[in-house]
Amino acid sequence: MSLALVFPGQGAQTIGMGRALADSSPAARAVFQEVDDALGEALSALIWKGDIAELTLTANAQPALMATSMATLRALEAEGFDIRQAAFVAGHSLGEYSALAAAGALSLGDTARLLRIRGRAMQEAVPVGQGAMAALLGLDFGSASEIAAEAAQGQICQAANDNDPAQVVVSGDKAAVERAVELAKARGARRAVLLPVSAPFHCALMQPAADAMAAALADVAVKAPAVPLVANVRAEAVSDPDTIRRLLVEQVTGSVRWRESMVWMTGQGVTQFWEVGAGKALSGMIKRVAKGAETRAIASPEDVAGAMDSLSGDSA
Repeated sequence: MSLALVFPGQGAQTIGMGRALADSSPAARAVFQEVDDALGEALSALIWKGDIAELTLTANAQPALMATSMATLRALEAEGFDIRQAAFVAGHSLGEYSALAAAGALSLGDTARLLRIRGRAMQEAVPVGQGAMAALLGLDFGSASEIAAEAAQGQICQAANDNDPAQVVVSGDKAAVERAVELAKARGARRAVLLPVSAPFHCALMQPAADAMAAALADVAVKAPAVPLVANVRAEAVSDPDTIRRLLVEQVTGSVRWRESMVWMTGQGVTQFWEVGAGKALSGMIKRVAKGAETRAIASPEDVAGAMDSLSGDSA
């Protein structure tokens, strides 16, 4: 078995995520406390018993999802897991920061602070209502990219997320994205729908946020990860700290090449993917890309126990 750990992005957040792990694992609980301390506020209280609308705000969702992923990893490590048992780490959009924290390239406190800055900068880059994102289902990346280019008409409209063979997300000016939805429907998309997001992520409209992240990352220590990162904008492994820093900036306006990343990893012999943290969205995408791969979503104490049992079974 060759294992990769993958970390979820925005949209996976739920009230109560990580609470059972924090209650059962001191190592997991310590993560939430460290994130609270780094941000100077009780983010954990919002995660466990707050309002979902407040948690879904980009500036809150991003560090909250990272904290939940890292708490899950720490619970695994408390049971004997070593990050070096994985061949690669990867994360979807903000999940890339979780992956880097997991591999020791970024400290937990720095990661929380960076994601708070990233969330605010992405939210503030475009006035509310001026941008949009839409999921085009049943079209491949090439077709979706052509539709986005045609819909732009002098505005911004780009293929933002290449999630799996039949799910591409486009992002840009609202009118252009709405035109893309209508074009996609006319060209045989199974479904084309606007997404309930607060900003048009991963397109050129996010340049102010990319500039903010370049400034923020310049002041943060980035180490070589213990396990190579399969970067969103490259869809291949990177380990050089300066390269990682540059790609995190490029990622703000660039496409999340998730499908290609999964194809690349399976080409390197990865047969099992663990989705570490909230939700199961990535597992679904991976199953549609890497047909023979095993997926495991790990979000609860029972999931942690099952994952560790599977490792001991593989090594027996």
